[in-house]
Amino acid sequence: MLVHHLYSGGKDSSLAAWMLRKIGYEVRLVTASFGTLDNWRFAKETAERLGFEHRVLYLPRETLEKAAEMAIADGHPNNAIQFIHERALEALASLPEVERVSDGTRRDDRVPFLDLSKARSLEDRFNVAYIRPLLGLGYKTIRELTERLFVVEIRESEELEKADYEVELRHLLRERGLDPLEIFPKSHYQSRVMGWKVC
Repeated sequence: MLVHHLYSGGKDSSLAAWMLRKIGYEVRLVTASFGTLDNWRFAKETAERLGFEHRVLYLPRETLEKAAEMAIADGHPNNAIQFIHERALEALASLPEVERVSDGTRRDDRVPFLDLSKARSLEDRFNVAYIRPLLGLGYKTIRELTERLFVVEIRESEELEKADYEVELRHLLRERGLDPLEIFPKSHYQSRVMGWKVC
């Protein structure tokens, strides 16, 4: 059974991919990109180090532009990130070969996160199963598992080489002459998995 898993190369999406494989799924990692940067390669490198197949899913530039407008209007990135995540899931679910989609969203996430009605809508509209391996796990459990499994680099978001939606959104804001730190938190740390820990 093949599942297409939205993948950033961070600890949450990596842990979810590992869990999916452990319970018997064939896992294909998919990184969403708008093609404005090649930051998807960081997720590809991590996927290869972990032994997963990887591909890039290109989303329309208009989605990124609308997300930037949302972030500017709101003065924070939450709705923009949620918007991009929903469009990424829909784009992935709409591919003819896709029967199961997954992501690394967890119990304590506020964004991105699909509530029950949105999750059911995704499944019904695209005739897919939407799988969230981390949905029942809190931050402490996820931290314990990822520290046990992975070598993880944690840095301030502006400094970390990563492949999540935020990178291209920040880039577009800069192109428009805005400092992303006027919209994104000034001190926000994120992770990138660098490989397996040797046990």
